[in-house]
Amino acid sequence: MSKSKARVARALEEAGIATEIADVGKARTAQEAADSVGCEIDQIAKSIIFRGEASGEAILFLTAGGNRVDGAKASELAGEELGKADAALIRAQTGFAIGGVAPVGHLNPIRAFLDPRLLEFETIWAAAGTPTHVFPMKSADMAQLTGAQVSDFTS
Repeated sequence: MSKSKARVARALEEAGIATEIADVGKARTAQEAADSVGCEIDQIAKSIIFRGEASGEAILFLTAGGNRVDGAKASELAGEELGKADAALIRAQTGFAIGGVAPVGHLNPIRAFLDPRLLEFETIWAAAGTPTHVFPMKSADMAQLTGAQVSDFTS
């Protein structure tokens, strides 16, 4: 098991969330991940990370699979202009590689926002620390577990 996947499994276990991590193979899109696990595209929680232009920190937006982050809304919520986060910043802040950023198990604390669309489902799926693994969890647990602020930031 990869270190990243193990860190996610440990974070979930410590939070009391019993779940199994699934291998989705080469699921490069939210739709492919949804097809792999047999759920709707919006049940896939995408981890979108931006760089705060003033703070230099990574900021996480947990977004329903079919939604896109609206840059202006996201910047307003973050209280600063947002730019593209590069692989080095994402790895340093979260410990994960692009494509496998989980909502939990980060190496360092991260400000996070949660798309309310995800809360419309009982179960959602999120990356488990690698580009090929996901895990299911109750959507109601996502905001509490991540400390994410439920906010409208999609277009």
